[in-house]
Amino acid sequence: MNVVLIGAQWGDEGKGKIIDILSEKVDYIVRYQGGNNAGHTVVVKNKEYIFHLIPSGILHEGKVCCIGNGVVIDPAVLLQEIEEIKKVGVYIGSRLKISSLAHVIMPYHKNLDVLREGKRAHKIGTTGRGIGPCYSDKINRCGIRMVDLLNPEVLKDKLADNLKEKNEIFKKVFGHPGFNFNSIYNEYLKYGKIFSSYICNTASLLNKAIENKKDVLFEGAQGTFLDIDFGTYPFVTSSSATAGGACIGTGVSPRRIDRIVGVAKAYSTRVGEGPFPTEFSVDFSELMRNKGNEFGATTGRPRRCGWFDAVMVKEAVLLNGITELAIMKMDVLDGLKKINICEGYKYRGKLFKDFPDDLEVMEKAKPSYKEMPGWPENIDKPRSYRQLHPNAKAYLEYIRDMLKVKISMVSVGSARDETIFLK
Repeated sequence: MNVVLIGAQWGDEGKGKIIDILSEKVDYIVRYQGGNNAGHTVVVKNKEYIFHLIPSGILHEGKVCCIGNGVVIDPAVLLQEIEEIKKVGVYIGSRLKISSLAHVIMPYHKNLDVLREGKRAHKIGTTGRGIGPCYSDKINRCGIRMVDLLNPEVLKDKLADNLKEKNEIFKKVFGHPGFNFNSIYNEYLKYGKIFSSYICNTASLLNKAIENKKDVLFEGAQGTFLDIDFGTYPFVTSSSATAGGACIGTGVSPRRIDRIVGVAKAYSTRVGEGPFPTEFSVDFSELMRNKGNEFGATTGRPRRCGWFDAVMVKEAVLLNGITELAIMKMDVLDGLKKINICEGYKYRGKLFKDFPDDLEVMEKAKPSYKEMPGWPENIDKPRSYRQLHPNAKAYLEYIRDMLKVKISMVSVGSARDETIFLK
């Protein structure tokens, strides 16, 4: 069974926990897009682990974890992550595989990211980690890949060519002194030696594994509405965060995919700039942010909070072909007297039931809500669907019927065992 796991909102849905749960039942876990601008948080025995590049399945003994060709890699961050995992006693050995075709984030990418954002009249809210500029170089066909770090001559030629162009941009456009060739060249040659035992043809590895009846979990970062094509452009990431990106970012055919699990919070959150029709008022947002610990795993930035938006999640089900949903952080809604679900957007006298492509509609539309009764605080976490409050069950069933997709998991806490499985 080969499973793609994707976020059905704007990222930060709690995918790390579901990845960790599903990792127990598969042989290979592969990250297929994004970079270290994403973070997956996993809580095991009251200990919190935060992953940025390495699939969180590495916590499960014997699982092979791959970083696919669709990911952009900051070698310094990856090295630090490997060292931190080793410190807590997790054995990596030959279990980590890195695609030779994955593109490398260079120092100039990170600087360019920050400087460009500083010049923008309309800020995107980039993390400044060089993700967008690295993907830009990939599309511009001047990127440096992991395999290039293994070949000193190729690295020398590509780096020299890049710095010739980029140093001119830094000096003339941004008033920045530019970058020294030797320091970058020597640093990245060292990374090549460090990672040489991990770098391989992951597309071949994964396809052979599937042929041998091994099970693969495809781990996405961010969420559907941060997708470069289908997200709330331009307030998006620079990669394909939908289920289709799993094939592009790994070299595995769509014919090999069996299940697509969408992950959505029981409410909505968004980091950074961009439209957010169901966003709470400032005071209520702060209350829910603190209650749900809504701060970025990578940046620590506070997340904006709002009601569940069924219009966008319905679109996510369509775009990804989601076969089942995991609803996360259901417990954060405990204690609210009333809960809203957005069923449409009102703009200029028109009711939008489908997700609009027009940014102006998204920015200025007012949500049309279905109001539902809340439920009291749970002193003890429910361990089965039967133990959920009737109003909580009604809320989930309304979402299920609206989206026309089954709910297979409900999270009522951060720990592994605080998960309700629905048959």
